[in-house]
Amino acid sequence: MIDNCPVKKTVNLISGKWKPIILFRLLSGKMRFGELKKGLGNITNKSLTDQLRQLENDGLISRKVYPVVPPKVEYQLTDKGRSMESILQSMSIWGDQY
Repeated sequence: MIDNCPVKKTVNLISGKWKPIILFRLLSGKMRFGELKKGLGNITNKSLTDQLRQLENDGLISRKVYPVVPPKVEYQLTDKGRSMESILQSMSIWGDQY
């Protein structure tokens, strides 16, 4: 019964120390790797890369690589990721209050 729980599905998609924060930051629009890293503080390049890959694999963000030197990569929310906006905003409001 717990395997079909919608809350469990949601938590599995956004579980991880950085995923909700990455998603929240991307609500404002496209961002490059360096912009995300700068806004997250203590995250390592490896951790950020891993979290971004997982979010991309789960269909919450998209990654666009531009064929330029040096490489330019942008991340943005997909429609599926954007559908989590109310959840992320609620988390932000709750966090401000407590």
